[in-house]
Amino acid sequence: MSQQNSSGQQNSSQTPSSVDPRRDPEIAVDVLLQALPYIEAFRGAVVVVKFGGNAMSSPELFDDFAKDVVMMHRVGMKPVVVHGGGPQIGEWLKRMGKESTFIDGRRVTDAETLEVVQMVLMGKVNADIVTALNTFGPVALGLSGTDARLLTAKAHDPALGFVGAVTKVNPELITRTLSMDLIPVIATVGVDESGQTYNINADDAATEIAQCLSAEKLIFLTDVPGLLEDVNNLDSLIPRVTTDQVREFISSGVISGGMIPKMAGCIRAIENGVGSVHLIDGRLPHVLLLELLTRAGVGTMVEASEPQQAQSQSAQSQSAQLSESDPE
Repeated sequence: MSQQNSSGQQNSSQTPSSVDPRRDPEIAVDVLLQALPYIEAFRGAVVVVKFGGNAMSSPELFDDFAKDVVMMHRVGMKPVVVHGGGPQIGEWLKRMGKESTFIDGRRVTDAETLEVVQMVLMGKVNADIVTALNTFGPVALGLSGTDARLLTAKAHDPALGFVGAVTKVNPELITRTLSMDLIPVIATVGVDESGQTYNINADDAATEIAQCLSAEKLIFLTDVPGLLEDVNNLDSLIPRVTTDQVREFISSGVISGGMIPKMAGCIRAIENGVGSVHLIDGRLPHVLLLELLTRAGVGTMVEASEPQQAQSQSAQSQSAQLSESDPE
């Protein structure tokens, strides 16, 4: 199956990371020219990127991710990075001799585990991402959901302990950071009205933040190629799908198990003003640039069904007007 990017163009066999401009100058120029229309189309666009999985654990992929996000920033996009840190949290708990328990994919978080979550997400993972981005200049600022009550939360389920569900996003700190031409990097720890902190699922937080910002794109870096029509056949990747089709796939069983809440979140995001949602394979080098700036579109793009598109465009237009009125 040939893949397409968000403009519906066919794949190119060459990728930015496979081109040596000294040996293949014509190909290098072609890659740059490919990028031009996408740079123009996405200039000034807010793009929320949920960072996690193998891309976070591999030093090489981590470095690729940092370069990709800085490139997005340099060409005029407004990336917002939202991250969890499940593997790192699990590693620290294991060092402490504490076993991790999960219910429906969410880590049961008691008071001791919550301390580790805060230490790892805010003190380690967030700092590592910000440091990697700032290797290319002072471009990134680390934030957490507890800063200025960026993420207000409530208990998700008493059985999960201090696991939170986002009830409100305060976008002011994010928009101020963007207005300073900086990249917000947000650790997903939230707080309730009493000051109690919560561990928040990063997918959920990224979805809520993207909705609040009426982002042009919400991108999930995953450990799978995207949405597959047959989970046992990697060649069955579905490159583009509408929200109505997602609902049909859920009803028919094509989408099942842990993909149901993720795809339901995609529908919710689009119906609340996000332009499109992308599920891409974070195990691929420079996958963000491949998805955004070349014809080699990868993964799955979820977009609004016909009646929703006008509403989505209206919400994004209003968001752009608000952005233009922000103080410099």
